[in-house]
Amino acid sequence: MIHFLEISNRALFYYYLACNLSYLVMLIIALKTTAAHQRRLQSMRPGWIKESPLAPPIAVLVPAHNEEKCIRASVRSLLELDYPELEIIVINDGSTDRTLKELQQEFRLRPVRMLYLPQTPCARVRALFRSEKDARLLVVDKESCGSKADAINAGLNAATSPYVCVVDADSVLERDALLRIMVPVLADPKRVVCAGGIVRVLNGSEVRGGSLRRVRLPRKSIEIIQVVEYLRAFLIGREALAQGNMLMIVSGAFGIFRTDIVRLVGGYRPRAIGEDIDLVARMHRHLLDRGADYHIQFVPDPVCWTEVPSDFRSLARQRARWQKGLLDVLWQCRDMLFRPRYGRIGFFALPFLWLFELFAPVIELGGMVTIGLAACYGILSREFFLQFLLFGYAFATVISIGSVLQEEVTYKRYNDWQDVARLVSYCFLEHFPYRQLHMFWRLQGIWQYLRGDMAWKPVKRQGLESARAQ
Repeated sequence: MIHFLEISNRALFYYYLACNLSYLVMLIIALKTTAAHQRRLQSMRPGWIKESPLAPPIAVLVPAHNEEKCIRASVRSLLELDYPELEIIVINDGSTDRTLKELQQEFRLRPVRMLYLPQTPCARVRALFRSEKDARLLVVDKESCGSKADAINAGLNAATSPYVCVVDADSVLERDALLRIMVPVLADPKRVVCAGGIVRVLNGSEVRGGSLRRVRLPRKSIEIIQVVEYLRAFLIGREALAQGNMLMIVSGAFGIFRTDIVRLVGGYRPRAIGEDIDLVARMHRHLLDRGADYHIQFVPDPVCWTEVPSDFRSLARQRARWQKGLLDVLWQCRDMLFRPRYGRIGFFALPFLWLFELFAPVIELGGMVTIGLAACYGILSREFFLQFLLFGYAFATVISIGSVLQEEVTYKRYNDWQDVARLVSYCFLEHFPYRQLHMFWRLQGIWQYLRGDMAWKPVKRQGLESARAQ
């Protein structure tokens, strides 16, 4: 037993070291990528795209299920986006509240007859409506099968544009977000099949009429810690992985895709729990199977602001669902592991997700048990424990601080120095105690998936107009 505990604790130390070194390498890559992106923006300003006749039309797909609190503001905001040619398609996914009535009252919807080809599978569409106030707005009213993926497929069937952009109904895009996210697409339209933008925390900021008026840090600790988490995940993780064409997830809150590729892979998988990572994984598989030369990009400055959970119960449900979605997709892709056909996806991206994302909470829980047993047996080395704290806590905290400072130096969305100071201070709380709570929620997600609990548990929302600090 003692020999086993010594080996286990040493292995845990090297696991944390490998994980944190990986994120350190990602931080360095992300800093270089950000600098290159800033130089590219100098040669291709988003304003030129707005004036260019070559800018391809975009269909913005907005799945909405019981979104009566925010649907008016959300659609108004989308109709005001700066982009030459848009179609806004809102999918009312069997809402039982006033979502459809709010749309009818605000935008004067009228039933229309139009060609609707169900190229991707979805539940029955009951009716199509066009706005009399703005002909760019189309509303698809459909029955619900309890899946966001199913709702997006219905919107995809109605889209006529060469690119589709998926946006959550409870999110706010910055006015020039579509112009910015199209920069890499227009720079290399043959290779870039998909691009994701950054998602930031809306809570605490001032929203009026569906538009973001003032960016402020939230007041609640549970919301601030998520700001740090989002910055690290997007500005370090996704930016670095995209540089190596290993990006496995484009956020369901904001991403743009070539319509023909999405249809070729069969649209979104209706039963997928994490529809965003599932679609990107299947796109990788499809394109690699055909030997295609392609790239899936991440663009760090077209911003989508989204409301995050402000209570522990909702946050726990969200993180458990994310972990279920990850496990579901990785299991579907298990045959891609370590196969030469899938290149860096099979040899690097997928193993990274298995080892440092899916198994992380299991390994961490096992580490806590072995450290506790080692202490009980009196074999816990003080030197080992100090090394564990140094590389487990200090290293991870420095990486989180690096992501916050990267945002402040490059994008400066938080202009109040007090907000920046608070963000940095919360970096010290992210690894302890927040990480341990996060571990427990992710373990719940794994357990729920293994016992077949796929139910979609609702997350409490305040609505866009109430997202600002009170």
